[in-house]
Amino acid sequence: MNSLSNINIDNHKLLTENETKRLISLSQQGDRSAKDELIKHNLRLVMKIAHRFKNSGYSIEDIFQIGSIGLIKAIDGFDLSKQVKFSTYAVPLIIGEIKVFLRDDNIVKVSRSVKETAYKIKKIKEGLEQKINREPTIQELSEEVGLSAEEIVSALEAVQAPKSIYEQVYQREGSSLELADQLVDNEDYYNDKLNLLALNHVLKKLDKRSQLIIKLRYFEEKSQSEIAKVLGLSQAQISRLEKNILKLIRSEL
Repeated sequence: MNSLSNINIDNHKLLTENETKRLISLSQQGDRSAKDELIKHNLRLVMKIAHRFKNSGYSIEDIFQIGSIGLIKAIDGFDLSKQVKFSTYAVPLIIGEIKVFLRDDNIVKVSRSVKETAYKIKKIKEGLEQKINREPTIQELSEEVGLSAEEIVSALEAVQAPKSIYEQVYQREGSSLELADQLVDNEDYYNDKLNLLALNHVLKKLDKRSQLIIKLRYFEEKSQSEIAKVLGLSQAQISRLEKNILKLIRSEL
């Protein structure tokens, strides 16, 4: 993450969606400079989310660093074929990465030195993967880092977080666009999954026009005026339709 804490966030404004997707395409092809540019210009988003967790018992800087990992995962995993804004995709992953860290760290307290060692290993591992075009062995990591294989395994296992449910966002049509994951707190995991299944089921029961309105409004973040132009209706009509659709969804749920 290139010393994220030393980057002046105010010097990097948000990119346009087209520029963001152009850089994502280059980044996913292995262009490191494009990836760095994306990270720098999205740090403001990470910091904004980090402030939501200012009462977590951790410093904003620590939360910011963890959230930045979620940002990097979003860059690597973003599907350019989907008609979804990058920020809409990235927010759940950033939040999810932070929540996984907080939950995992509350269970097993890991010393800062171990975390720093693990982070160093992961960065070297990333560099080696690009250099040799495959995942390096523990022995190769050992030689590169200057630690024994046992020390490397121990450090990585100490900071290993559970699989985040947020990594599954946008994997399938329909359920891939659920925004409820952003609201998941510490509720029972299985209840959350049932709620998502129920919502997906309700959306499929809507007529085609209603599905299109929900898709454009909440998944593609179109304004009511923009949707009105697409459907050949007035903004007032779209507003009434949207209210009725949401009322129907709440009723069905």
